[in-house]
Amino acid sequence: MMKIRDVQTIFLAKHLYVRVTTDNGLEGIGECGTWGFLEASAGAVEVFREYLIGKDPLKIEYHWQYLYQSFCFRGAAIVGALGAIDIALWDIAGKYYGVPVYRLLGGGDRCRDKLRAYCHVKSPSIEEHIRLIQEAKKKGFTAVGHLNPYLDPPKGEVAPVKPYAKRVSEAIEHVRQFREVAGNDMDLCLEIHRRLDMAEAVALARGVEEFHPFFFEDPLMPDNIDTMGILAGKIPIAIATGERFISIQDFAMLFVRNGAQFARVSVCAIGGLTPSKKIASMAEAFGIRVVPHNPGNLSPISTAACVQFAASIQNFAIQEIPADDGEGLKAEMVQTDVRVENGYVMIPDSPGIGASLRNGVADHPKYAYAVRKAKATVLDDGSCGNR
Repeated sequence: MMKIRDVQTIFLAKHLYVRVTTDNGLEGIGECGTWGFLEASAGAVEVFREYLIGKDPLKIEYHWQYLYQSFCFRGAAIVGALGAIDIALWDIAGKYYGVPVYRLLGGGDRCRDKLRAYCHVKSPSIEEHIRLIQEAKKKGFTAVGHLNPYLDPPKGEVAPVKPYAKRVSEAIEHVRQFREVAGNDMDLCLEIHRRLDMAEAVALARGVEEFHPFFFEDPLMPDNIDTMGILAGKIPIAIATGERFISIQDFAMLFVRNGAQFARVSVCAIGGLTPSKKIASMAEAFGIRVVPHNPGNLSPISTAACVQFAASIQNFAIQEIPADDGEGLKAEMVQTDVRVENGYVMIPDSPGIGASLRNGVADHPKYAYAVRKAKATVLDDGSCGNR
């Protein structure tokens, strides 16, 4: 029987990876998605490591349940650790059987030949938003996302307190400009970053309805799931949410409250591929489509895991691709078989998740870990703004 020989945490740049190795030489890689608390997640991995050494890596569901139920405590740092381990174990399973992970997740084969994608458009200026939309169109994308009608300033900078009417009217005007440059050949995925209260969310949603956004992402804070259900009943456009959820029960509560039309499942933050597949099945029963969350804070390891997940589910909608996913340090650190061509993700057929860390990067000073500092959006009246 194959056994786990070691479980390692690897900090690189602003990322935390978990590498699992077996006694027959197979190796799996996973990434932690709770990027604000990577040090805490690494501590959880070390606790889980003691249990995993010597175990059969193919007992993925059993190990997930054992580790999740081994203590009384839950939380983002814990499921982030579980997610990185889970993805690494699925990577090993794919390599052991010589197949891409999507073949093991259910159904025996992928549900589509390629994945429609949207790329990030992010800037504090409307002019840069317009330029980036035009650039995405030239690359063949039929959707753009991370479009923030409020043009958030960088975190840590002071943001002005604006009158309600001005805030809402300016945001609506920005969406009008997005649509004008995109035309009807591109979908607009609006990203609100949890910054609104109920009244403003309703006003903005009704104001942008005529521009037919694909979805309205995270208009409210995620802490009270009831409020998203109430909002969904008041507005004429589709809500996408869930990227900050940390359990399948969070999604179940959202679905029964009719709080979303798109489930933003964050594979690396929800606990890995094992719970992600369960969430997608629940969503399908409710007629809800899945948009795997793949933020710019993560690397191509996350993208590869999302692609395997997306390929295995019928109710997939669109895949988020950060603008720098294959560039700079990320490309230097990660070898990936995932390719984006003319606005679509090509699904790799290589065994496992189709991505790995490049040789030698773990010991190279160029990729030394950079600790993230706590930064919140501060308004010019001295208060903290929603983010």
